[in-house]
Amino acid sequence: MIKAIFIDIDDTLLSFSGYVKQAMKDGFRKFGFKEYDETMYQTFNEVNSGLWRQIEDGSLTFSELKKIRWNMVFKELDIDFDGEKFEEYFREELSHSAIVEPGAYKMLEYLSKKYVLCAASNGPHDQQINRLRIGKLYDFFDYYFISESVGAQKPSREFFDYCIKKLREDGMDGLLPEEIMIIGDSVSADMLGGKQYGIKTCLYNVNNKYSVKGEEADYMVNSLLDTMNIL
Repeated sequence: MIKAIFIDIDDTLLSFSGYVKQAMKDGFRKFGFKEYDETMYQTFNEVNSGLWRQIEDGSLTFSELKKIRWNMVFKELDIDFDGEKFEEYFREELSHSAIVEPGAYKMLEYLSKKYVLCAASNGPHDQQINRLRIGKLYDFFDYYFISESVGAQKPSREFFDYCIKKLREDGMDGLLPEEIMIIGDSVSADMLGGKQYGIKTCLYNVNNKYSVKGEEADYMVNSLLDTMNIL
């Protein structure tokens, strides 16, 4: 029986891709770059996804990502500008952004009445907490497991060790991994991390990224509201 739910933040509860597109559009105008178009987001997504995979496997730190991400993007887009300066703008704007995914509020309202809810996110602690507050999602959660404060990233075992130890210390003594489900959009972070630890997994197929559910997850939903049919 499921007792606790871990829920990812970016592109699960809050639309990171929606934020990026708006930030690029506004930022390119602000700094006098060429006009933004949708192909530029694809360039960002390819660069960013590759860097986060390196963070997940431990070959890159978040601090290093911040120094190189936009320089790599600008190189691909043939934009001559200081990527670190744009990163500062990008992160400042992100801290005050909360584009809530469709169905997120209703899903959390339902799940919070039945389970212990834990936000489980890779990223800066204060930024992610502030975004949950802005999106009016913060109060649904009992715990906030953010990689910066945990000291480990999903999908590492250390991340889940920390989370489960904390839950057991706070009264869920004897909690087993199979009594937890993780909901998230990332196969490499959320699903892999959960599977390796013995946690039930539910892949949120945001924007129909995946054509069919493979062995990566126990469940796949195309809408967050569909989780209410599983849990």
